[in-house]
Amino acid sequence: MGMTMSTTTARLVGPGLVRPLGWATLVANAVLVVTGGAVRLTGSGLGCPTWPRCTDQSMTPHGNLNVHSAIEFGNRTLTFVLTAVAIATLVAAWQTKRRDLRLLSLWMALGIPAQAVIGGITVLTDLNPWVVSFHLLCSMAIIGLAVLFLWRIDHADVPVERGPVVWLAWANFAAAWLVLYVGTVVTGSGPHAGDAHSPRNGLSPLQMSQLHADVVFLFVGLTVGLLFTALALRAPRGTVQAVLVLLAVQVSQSAIGFVQYFTNLPIVLVGFHMLGAAVISAAVTWVLLRVRQPVAA
Repeated sequence: MGMTMSTTTARLVGPGLVRPLGWATLVANAVLVVTGGAVRLTGSGLGCPTWPRCTDQSMTPHGNLNVHSAIEFGNRTLTFVLTAVAIATLVAAWQTKRRDLRLLSLWMALGIPAQAVIGGITVLTDLNPWVVSFHLLCSMAIIGLAVLFLWRIDHADVPVERGPVVWLAWANFAAAWLVLYVGTVVTGSGPHAGDAHSPRNGLSPLQMSQLHADVVFLFVGLTVGLLFTALALRAPRGTVQAVLVLLAVQVSQSAIGFVQYFTNLPIVLVGFHMLGAAVISAAVTWVLLRVRQPVAA
């Protein structure tokens, strides 16, 4: 039966679907970031108080259904969608017979059960803010892998550049991840814990917000420097456009960040800020790939 199911899947998911499935992986994980944020922002983090069951008696919130349990259970259910997309992507990549696509699809697929386990630990530790941070960053990593997967479909044979410009792009990439991590620390010190009784990390929200702003300035500065360098060296148009898109996302994220801070963190703005973080992960990965493997288009 297992062999029949596997054969059927292979017939339905051919190598021609590898690109749309790569995009599906990217979008689905960005959606997971937003729905995970909704869980925390609505105080629904312990709507299902245990794991892997929703309650001690059931896998679903049946009998204990309320707004919080419905939101948390809905976010857990999304894991099944991600699993289906990951399996389909793995099957399609396997049929291309390309080692690089197979390996990347495998890493993305393994990220889904890893996320489920981290999510379970999050619940079992009553939404420990440090575990919640890791939960979010894992999604950001899968988003970056999805961008790399999409890039490799068409650019496996493009030579890899080396030199100061590439190192600048790597520094920009590292700064992006520093921004993302410090952002999770800011969140762990703030009011949106996911549940009224969940612990905070004990750090000063004011000081952590200032640190976050400082590393954002560093990130934006490196991006501006990379843009001027690309223009000075007459980099391909696609590379310049990628850096411009990243800069536009940074400006938008910064504006949302400042407004949400001075308006006491309204839920809607925080949700958009989390979506922006997912876009940052995708955009900075795209920039790095464009700089390392410059192509005309």
